[in-house]
Amino acid sequence: MLIIGIAGGSGSGKTTVVQAITKQLKERVVVIPQDSYYKDSSHLTAEEKRYMNFDHPDSIDFNLLNEQIKMLKEGRSIEQPVYSYITCSRSKTETITVNPAEVIIIEGILIFTCAELRDQMDIKLFVDADDDDRLMRVMARDIIERGKTVETVIERYSKTVKPMYLQFIEPSKRYADVIIPQGGHNQVAIDILTATIEKSLNCIEGK
Repeated sequence: MLIIGIAGGSGSGKTTVVQAITKQLKERVVVIPQDSYYKDSSHLTAEEKRYMNFDHPDSIDFNLLNEQIKMLKEGRSIEQPVYSYITCSRSKTETITVNPAEVIIIEGILIFTCAELRDQMDIKLFVDADDDDRLMRVMARDIIERGKTVETVIERYSKTVKPMYLQFIEPSKRYADVIIPQGGHNQVAIDILTATIEKSLNCIEGK
């Protein structure tokens, strides 16, 4: 089993890279999104939720994420949480059953900020992209998928997303084994990466 971490700023193209890898490796891969492990905030008021900082390491339930990655490495299935950005809450009744696979991809903006989680990874990738490109993708995603207004997205980007990127996410780039520039548009890097993963899997299987 290979544990691969894919980090990068919001809107950098992480999802595109993950999709490219899963498209080539198919059923050999399962993806564990960091976003599923945001701490529950259902107890907060609507006004308090508006100012939640999703880009700070303290917003992630790393204890549960680490525990479930260990379970997968031991060959056990997990019940992955279901988190809603619309309500800022974790479902009390619904989970997603995830079974072990040859490749486990952990994807998220903050995954390299947790030393215990980094230590569980065999390969660490950082997806890089220009700030302007990331801003455009964040705006499109938050407006279309998360029901935010343009004003709210711009305010959040300037007050939270960009400062947290500079404080926590960009510095975590130093932990990466590979940095992929141009985000998900770098097909050459994705092809090389996929070939490396397949070679590693073949070596493991050949032992």
